[in-house]
Amino acid sequence: MQGAIEDALTTLLRAPSPRLTVAGRTDAGVHARGQVAHVDLPPDVAHDRLLRRKLNGLLPLDVRVRRVVGAPPGFDARFSAVSRTYRYRIADRPELVDPLRRTEVYVVPRPLDLDAMQTACPAMLGEHDFAAYCRRREGATTVRGLLELGWTRDDEGLLVMTVRADAFCHSMVRSLVGAMLAVGEGRRPPEWPASLLNHIARATDVVVAPPHGLVLEAVEYPPDEELLARQGITRNLRL
Repeated sequence: MQGAIEDALTTLLRAPSPRLTVAGRTDAGVHARGQVAHVDLPPDVAHDRLLRRKLNGLLPLDVRVRRVVGAPPGFDARFSAVSRTYRYRIADRPELVDPLRRTEVYVVPRPLDLDAMQTACPAMLGEHDFAAYCRRREGATTVRGLLELGWTRDDEGLLVMTVRADAFCHSMVRSLVGAMLAVGEGRRPPEWPASLLNHIARATDVVVAPPHGLVLEAVEYPPDEELLARQGITRNLRL
């Protein structure tokens, strides 16, 4: 997404585009319905009422700009965010497999135990070191605050994991899904995912779920007057 929008801006500006800052960088193959980004533009371009239409006319069909607004003072798409919400969708019964949704739903060959996976969730909430679930980046912390984690079946019968946190480290959500799948398949007890929070390094027995079932659904920000303060807090925690 980032590269596609920067290419479109380069065409509009007839000059190399300023770098886009996004709220969350997703792994290759992960979808983003609620991505937020900011970029510094010349005033004549920034105030062009047709900017969204022009960008969408230049973008590939799998990337859409839904809204363009001026950013309030202190706004940073990445560091001002207070939380990100992801959902992961799984079809665990043959009749749920829709060929038209093959690029956004992960298919598993056997029924999963929804109750067991849901039982595993509460102990994961709160601030923990998720080193067992992350690909560590040099100099970065793996401590994250998990605000919401739960499984449901939607109206189509798909299993949906919703997870919300202040931020996520690389492969964290897909690793959480992989640990929960081990519980749902009966290979691990519901207590197992939380027991991994004692690890100080990545757990080699956690399988990372495929990327295509995952969607970044939303990014939340504080009131405008708190944006700059939130940015400072996040930079101190994450850098």
